[in-house]
Amino acid sequence: MAKNLEISYLLDFYGDVLTEKQRDVMEQYYNDDLSLSEIADNFGITRQGVRDAIKRGEAVLLELEEKVGFAARYRAVQEGIARLEELAKDIQFCNINNYAFSQKIDRDAREMLEIIGRISE
Repeated sequence: MAKNLEISYLLDFYGDVLTEKQRDVMEQYYNDDLSLSEIADNFGITRQGVRDAIKRGEAVLLELEEKVGFAARYRAVQEGIARLEELAKDIQFCNINNYAFSQKIDRDAREMLEIIGRISE
């Protein structure tokens, strides 16, 4: 069973919808990088029981993401913010290294970066 980083990401978003045991099993598998055998020992169940819990949990997380898409939207917003920050810094750099420095461009770029900083917190 290959570990999927996307599932770990979805677990951060939707882990609370799983049963406590299911969430704990999946966190140990995906976040703590424990083997099926180690998790089975921790919970007093079989390796197959651990595998089944992980598969059921994965199905719930994937279905929820397919329906609501919060994780994908969050990722898109974060990527957009990063790109805006990059562009604002490029504008500042070009403005500073230009023969006709514009205080308005500098002020606007600084404001953009401040807004991006507040949004990203």
